[in-house]
Amino acid sequence: MKARILLHGALREADPAGRIELDVPAGCSIGELRERLVAHVREHAPGVGEDLLRRSAFGTRETILHDHEPVPEDGELAVLPPVGGG
Repeated sequence: MKARILLHGALREADPAGRIELDVPAGCSIGELRERLVAHVREHAPGVGEDLLRRSAFGTRETILHDHEPVPEDGELAVLPPVGGG
């Protein structure tokens, strides 16, 4: 299955197109996808900090997904970096 991940904020530096496609097994959890994405970024975009990916949220158009939940069947999701303010 292909996971199509839209990148937002500072994570867009990981790919000029603003998206990454990863092959994941059926039933892959968001936590497993996160680790695959960290490995992909480590290899292809070392300027993007792994810590940022580990603190980011994953979501669909409708909801935020937690690490124990499966990747949506359509494979479409976004990774949203944390937002700070003061």
